[in-house]
Amino acid sequence: MSEQTPAEPQAQQTEVHVDDTGALPSYSNFCRVTATPEEVILDFGLNPQPFATGRQDVKANQRIVMNFYTAKRLLTALGMTIQRHEGTFGSIELDVRRRAGGPTQRTTGPQGVVE
Repeated sequence: MSEQTPAEPQAQQTEVHVDDTGALPSYSNFCRVTATPEEVILDFGLNPQPFATGRQDVKANQRIVMNFYTAKRLLTALGMTIQRHEGTFGSIELDVRRRAGGPTQRTTGPQGVVE
């Protein structure tokens, strides 16, 4: 007598279709991240003078609230997107002085060698 095992359910792939026809595009060069014990809050805005010194007032014009599961998926997706971009176009330099090619701080090491 042969032993019968129930058929294993086949893994089904989920396909998500996003309707973005009503989405309004906006640009942001500023993001503030805060959190509660249950949610992550992202406030986006436009800083008209990102390199100014002193007090800068930025108006947040978009707020996205998500749970930590969605935030972690967003972190993973953004990380993969940045890796792909840097693999194609090179490293993204966050130090604006290096990016603009302006003077950088040079330090002198042992025996006067500039590092």
